[in-house]
Amino acid sequence: MPWSNQNGGGGPWGGGGGNNNNQGPWGQGPNRPKGGGGGKGGPPDLEDIIRRGQDQLGKIVPGGFNGGVALIVVAILVAFWIFQCIYIVQPDERGVELRFGQPKQEVSMPGLHFHFWPLETVETVKVTVQQQNIGATSSASSSGLMLSGDRSVINVQFAVFFTVSDPKAYLFNVENPAETLQQVSDSAMREIVGRRPAQDAFRSNRQPIETDVLNIVQGTMDRYKAGITVTGVTIQNVAPPREVSDAFEEVQRAGRDRDSTIEEANRYTNQRLGQARGEAAQIREDAAAYKDRVVKEAEGEAQRFTSINDEYAKAPDVTRKRLFLETMEQVLKNSKKVIIDEKQGVVPYLPLNEIGKPAQQGG
Repeated sequence: MPWSNQNGGGGPWGGGGGNNNNQGPWGQGPNRPKGGGGGKGGPPDLEDIIRRGQDQLGKIVPGGFNGGVALIVVAILVAFWIFQCIYIVQPDERGVELRFGQPKQEVSMPGLHFHFWPLETVETVKVTVQQQNIGATSSASSSGLMLSGDRSVINVQFAVFFTVSDPKAYLFNVENPAETLQQVSDSAMREIVGRRPAQDAFRSNRQPIETDVLNIVQGTMDRYKAGITVTGVTIQNVAPPREVSDAFEEVQRAGRDRDSTIEEANRYTNQRLGQARGEAAQIREDAAAYKDRVVKEAEGEAQRFTSINDEYAKAPDVTRKRLFLETMEQVLKNSKKVIIDEKQGVVPYLPLNEIGKPAQQGG
């Protein structure tokens, strides 16, 4: 059966139909905040919420609401001041404290430090190796154009590596150390490149240029007392201006061809020179050996003559006859001999020295 039939058109709790629309399910109207706020189902009154919050805060804060707020404000200010007084220096940094704008003598090392802010402030600077790129990043840029010693225009890009050796001098002796270093490095590179031909920058002869630039930059920064130590200068790229890049490439190719031809000629020269030196050494060795042999033979003949002369002085007749017989033996040894006697004529003889020789073919 419908609810309206049982209660005369009211709700399921017996409420009236037409005259009691503001009543709830328990027979009473909805609760409304004091002061008439909220309307029919509207939002609560904001002033009532603020007033109740103040009452709760007054119960929590000692001394009531007015004294507690002051204490909180003081605590917040003290916490903020302590937070500003504490600073941390990272491992790759060094800190310099300033008192009324004047730097202190000591340098803050890595770690946690305390200073009286705002009477004292701190400035930090990195002390690790830093790199500063100088010059053009492409051949189309004109920031790195330089005039070489042979009046060639080249575009040089290089890098300067440096460390901060004196943080106090780095921060306060020069207004902008990084910009100063860039200007000094660019000026030094232009000076050194202007003294040398362009090929020194393009080829493997860059080391003297880099060394000279480093010395000039370091000397200038030392005179400025900038607290910077330059650890290295590296030429990263050297290119011709864009307008003459094609012609320059032709010149470079011609130079490489020339170097290749020179290298080939040097190899051939070294090969021929080595062969000639070997032949000369062999000739010298042969000449030295021939000289030694001739000298030794001459010395032997001299000693033989000396001994014969000594024997001749002792027995001239015997020595003379022996020399005659030895000479005749040498003369007649390899010749055909015929013995003729005054009485018998030709005397046959037996060639005993030829008995052991093999018979000649066709004899």
